[in-house]
Amino acid sequence: MTEKMAHLPPAAIFSPSVARAAASAAKDWNYVDAWLHAKFHGRSPPPFERNADTLRALLALAGANEVADEERALLCRVETGALSELQALDSKANSKIDDDEDNDTKDVDINMARDAILSTVRENLSRDGSAALDAMASVAVTCGLAFATPEDLGRRMAEISGQLAELEQMEARVQVLARYMEREVCKVEQLAEELKEEGYRPPNDLAKQNLEVQRKIKTLSARIPELRDKVAAVANSVGMPNPTIEHVKREEEAYLTLLAQKNELHAQVKSFQGLPHDTDQARQELENLRSELRHMTQRRDAVFEGLVERETPRKPSRRPL
Repeated sequence: MTEKMAHLPPAAIFSPSVARAAASAAKDWNYVDAWLHAKFHGRSPPPFERNADTLRALLALAGANEVADEERALLCRVETGALSELQALDSKANSKIDDDEDNDTKDVDINMARDAILSTVRENLSRDGSAALDAMASVAVTCGLAFATPEDLGRRMAEISGQLAELEQMEARVQVLARYMEREVCKVEQLAEELKEEGYRPPNDLAKQNLEVQRKIKTLSARIPELRDKVAAVANSVGMPNPTIEHVKREEEAYLTLLAQKNELHAQVKSFQGLPHDTDQARQELENLRSELRHMTQRRDAVFEGLVERETPRKPSRRPL
């Protein structure tokens, strides 16, 4: 045990998971080394880097090689057995004298040989081979192919895959339509619940209101001829106006003139906005405003004169000689 763990790092000795992984890797390397030694017939294989990727690649190559060797050996045994049986049947058939009986025997022997070959192949198939053969037979039966070949099965599988893709797309579209219909049904149900509320219910006296409206309609309908006669009489006595385009134009110009005057008066009245309603008080306030305006004007003039005097350059005074 000490010799086997001598090549492990110190952390692996105290870690069961690391120790198991290292032991499994060492076991896989032993298997790969033995397989390479067998394939090179005792000679040393070329040097290569020993890492996890190389180990996985060599394990996959060794597994595939062993499967191929098993299939080749199985095929060789089947062919050898079939050849021996055919030779035995051929020697037995040659010993017959009667040609008719000989031909019948040959047919029977050929059928027996074929059944024997098929039985031998079926019995010596591996588990994966038997599963593959059963799968191919099931596919052939499902597709309705009597004498199925790999090309026919592949073509049929491609057609089935295309049909499956189309059905999946149709299913997706149907699901989208179903979700849309569900949303619309939910909206309709909500609307139906809202319509059941009090606000949407007709009043209890709706029938009475309908009767009253119908009674009023009948009364007014009966008075229509009388009203028409009155309108005709008034039109004949007064005379209905018959305006022309020129008359309408003059009325429009007069209206626009009045509108302009109204706007001017409104502007003038707006300037007096804020004054008291009493005339005397309004005049007094107007005088106060005028005096304030005069005071502000005088102040402005004084400030302007001061600025002019300050900014005007002064001439130097001349001294008398």
